[in-house]
Amino acid sequence: MSEESPVSGSFVMADYVVFACMLLVSAAVGVYFAFADRGNRSSGDFLMGGRKLTALPVSLSLTASFMSAITVLSNPAEVYHYGASIGFYGLSYIITMVVTSEIFLPVFYRLAVTSTYEYLELRFNRATRLLGTVLFIVQTILYTGIVIYAPALALNQVTGMDLWGAVISTGVVCTFYCTMGGLKAVVWTDVFQLGVMLAGFLSVIIRSVVVQGGILPIISDSEKGGRLNVWDFDTNPLRRHTFWTITIGGTFVWISIYGINQSQVQRYISCKSITHARVSLYVNLLGLWAILLSSVFAGMCLYSVYKNCDPWKAGLVSAPDQLMPYLVMDILRDYPGLPGLFVAAAYSGSLSTVSSSINALAAVTVEDLIKPYTNLSEKHLAWISKGLSLGYGALCIGMAGLSSLMGGILQAAISIFGIIGGPLLGLFVLGILCPFANSKGALSGVVSGLILSLWVGIGAQIHPPTHELTRPLSLTTEGCNFTSPGSLNWTTTALPREPSAIITTPAQHLGDRPALAENWYSVSYLYFSPIGTLTAISVGLIVSLFTGGWSLQVESGLTFMKEDTTLYYLLRFFKDRVMRRTERLDLTSNGEKKTGNTNPAYCDVELDLTKSYIPT
Repeated sequence: MSEESPVSGSFVMADYVVFACMLLVSAAVGVYFAFADRGNRSSGDFLMGGRKLTALPVSLSLTASFMSAITVLSNPAEVYHYGASIGFYGLSYIITMVVTSEIFLPVFYRLAVTSTYEYLELRFNRATRLLGTVLFIVQTILYTGIVIYAPALALNQVTGMDLWGAVISTGVVCTFYCTMGGLKAVVWTDVFQLGVMLAGFLSVIIRSVVVQGGILPIISDSEKGGRLNVWDFDTNPLRRHTFWTITIGGTFVWISIYGINQSQVQRYISCKSITHARVSLYVNLLGLWAILLSSVFAGMCLYSVYKNCDPWKAGLVSAPDQLMPYLVMDILRDYPGLPGLFVAAAYSGSLSTVSSSINALAAVTVEDLIKPYTNLSEKHLAWISKGLSLGYGALCIGMAGLSSLMGGILQAAISIFGIIGGPLLGLFVLGILCPFANSKGALSGVVSGLILSLWVGIGAQIHPPTHELTRPLSLTTEGCNFTSPGSLNWTTTALPREPSAIITTPAQHLGDRPALAENWYSVSYLYFSPIGTLTAISVGLIVSLFTGGWSLQVESGLTFMKEDTTLYYLLRFFKDRVMRRTERLDLTSNGEKKTGNTNPAYCDVELDLTKSYIPT
């Protein structure tokens, strides 16, 4: 933190107390479950919570797991720079929950797997399982490094705390309660941390509304500044954010997270029934919407406050992801404890995600890399699980250093899930939805998808898209008042209503860009996942068909069955109801049962009277 920064060391005692309480409660949950479950020494109890969890805590844990500090810090910064179009993620969440609930959940729950990659060996072979496990481990460690680094930025900006001190403390706390309490500790700390995240957002939003004079001025400022650019239906796949890139690309990304990612699957299959698991997914949807709406509106508040003086262009923050902490110290510094609450919210987002990742990494390592090759007792496997949680925590702390080289945190995180998660999603789709896909096709498909998505992902990192495609919105420093360098006074200084000079980022120099950079490398980062998924499926099907896939016999429990879906049961229910109602309305059957006093004039028996009375 530079010495001239006005926010350095601005925490007061109340802020530290709020922040410390969040850490203590999180750690205490781990200690509680370590003692409460001390009699349950199996690895299944540690990694899966004994498969006795209920819908509500699991649903809140699902929401918290990937609503991390990236959401708290980067979503508002995204709205500030590019507009509120990311609100369309809400639509992709709906599609994701339906697909996960109806296709992936029934298969995993029926097989009672601990690691989702066990399925790959049951459906294909051990090589496929090992490849899937390795890809998941690499993906999760990279992502977790970003998640640890993000709140460290917030702490560094707001309190002046040493950046790497914050990184290490983040990793140490969540590694502690993961190692102590297992999945139950992870789930219940997620529930608490989700509440802290929402409270942090609300504190900023409510104060911003008061400062700006109401909700309508904030919406009006956002509209005038072009931040309500949600109705963009351009089908150009090179555009960074449009309705189509966010809903289609976002759906693929989120299905790869909820449908097959160990961190999420491990939660809902730990429920005590498949009904609880399904309910947890749909209740989680409400949590996702609440966090998304809060983060988008917080971004609109951020723009409304700084519409005439952008702190980033003014050189007061070093990265866009530091804008939210800067706003917090600007408008909440007179309310002791609230800045601490916001930083606790960012920190909570990270703790929930990192703990989920560590627990999932330990689970796949035990189930996929240790159990198949050893004959260890459950007690020894439980101790190994704890040791792995500790080791992966240390590794993720080390990986946090790489995240500082990845540019925008939100885009970097989604890119990682797209590049690696996309081909993995294609692999599971081949297994569950394509009965004639064989192991040769599966391996060929996932490797092809990975190569293609790595090619476009790395190319986009080396040759980023031009500003004509990313379209950052205009920002200005015309209204800045630097007469009082020791204080933040953007909200109290009389600023011009219409900025007289809009500062925009100049277009990139195009002379040394290769031809591929103009189309292939410029494709929206949200399409990395569909590219990997569709390539894996296409290549996998073609190779399977040419290598005898038609004659493959697959156990029915390993593939999608219509009997697993909610729609099947609904149709059967309505069919049964209609049949029963038809029976009740069947006058013929009722008449036959009550023939004693039936008027023959209204009875179909009358049609046979001629036969009865004509003599033969």
